[in-house]
Amino acid sequence: MTTQRTVLVTGGNRGIGYAIAEQFVAEGHRVAVTARSGNGPEGTLTVRADVTDSASIDAAYTEVEEKLGPVEVVVANAGITRDTLMMRMSDEDFDDVVDTNLGGTFRVVKRASKGMLKGRFGRIVMISSVVGLLGSAGQINYASSKAGLVGMARSITRELGARGITANVVAPGFIQTDMTAELPEDTQAEYKKRIPAGRFAQVDEVARVVTWIAGDDAAYISGAVIPVDGGLGMGH
Repeated sequence: MTTQRTVLVTGGNRGIGYAIAEQFVAEGHRVAVTARSGNGPEGTLTVRADVTDSASIDAAYTEVEEKLGPVEVVVANAGITRDTLMMRMSDEDFDDVVDTNLGGTFRVVKRASKGMLKGRFGRIVMISSVVGLLGSAGQINYASSKAGLVGMARSITRELGARGITANVVAPGFIQTDMTAELPEDTQAEYKKRIPAGRFAQVDEVARVVTWIAGDDAAYISGAVIPVDGGLGMGH
């Protein structure tokens, strides 16, 4: 039986974040999600937060701590894309994506680490992407931000590893979401040809890996990049 923890999932109002929050609830944890709009799944506490703003993150944590207790597990999932080829990518396109995806994760994790150090326990899970290490035309900003999470997790592991705190990266590949469902069928088929598993992942396949790496059984895993990509990014 897994110990019941207080969990915070950023960007938990849709997609992978929503599925991750749902899975933690199903396993009996106390779960909060941050969202700029909308709400997390049933059984979660939704708090408003903008990951680019430290004060709003601090306020969100304070609310979660008051209602559910100190955050023991944080899943940094909130992210944005501004896809375009490098020649057309503005400085703002680059800076906004890096500040949200990489800077936002830094701010969220830094605030979580205070309580984790005090409790001498913590699970930090950063949601990256196969694109972070495989690369993707038109996604220099996004790929850079997602690759940066690997260096962050490994540095946190070196800083906090002796305090009962782990930091790991989960790197999903193509996921069956509303967005991928809207792609033309021939585009979907082209993508699936590149994936050894021959299909897209279901969101719950990512969610279950996240809850496992955040659980008691994974206490000796830290600084790892765990691909959930059907073999797409092998060797990375």
